[in-house]
Amino acid sequence: MSEQNWEPKIIAFFCNWCTYTAADLAGVSKLSYAPNVKIIRVMCSGRVDPQFVLYAFANGADGVLIGGCHPGDCHYSEGNYKTLRRISLLKKMLTQFGIEDDRMRLEWISGAEGEKVKTVINEMTENIRKLGPLNIPEKFITWDRELEKRNRGSEYKLRV
Repeated sequence: MSEQNWEPKIIAFFCNWCTYTAADLAGVSKLSYAPNVKIIRVMCSGRVDPQFVLYAFANGADGVLIGGCHPGDCHYSEGNYKTLRRISLLKKMLTQFGIEDDRMRLEWISGAEGEKVKTVINEMTENIRKLGPLNIPEKFITWDRELEKRNRGSEYKLRV
């Protein structure tokens, strides 16, 4: 697919109690938002393991959206605070991998905010569209080739 026809792939991890409910409300209310997002329901945003985010990027996602309850409204008391701490650290790590800050977004969206789900998804889709494809799977191939070249003349071989 040429870059002209390219459309962003965004993975969204939505809290069951708030953001997923808001996405359902958006659908029932016939609010249209970009079809680029694949929503994965999690019981709490605090259950989004950083490995889920890394896996999404490594397998072709151009962006990751995490939605949870507003601080103080978490069904599990402090899950969203846990999320906030994890995401701030994860963003620093992603920057080290060359992944732009805007490719991952955290939003607090209550179950009554269907309009906000629509707005956030549309904004994120446009932002990712401006950034262009991430192409991590293709980058892995390039990086592997570079490692092979470096290891050919080295006494230190990479063992897996």
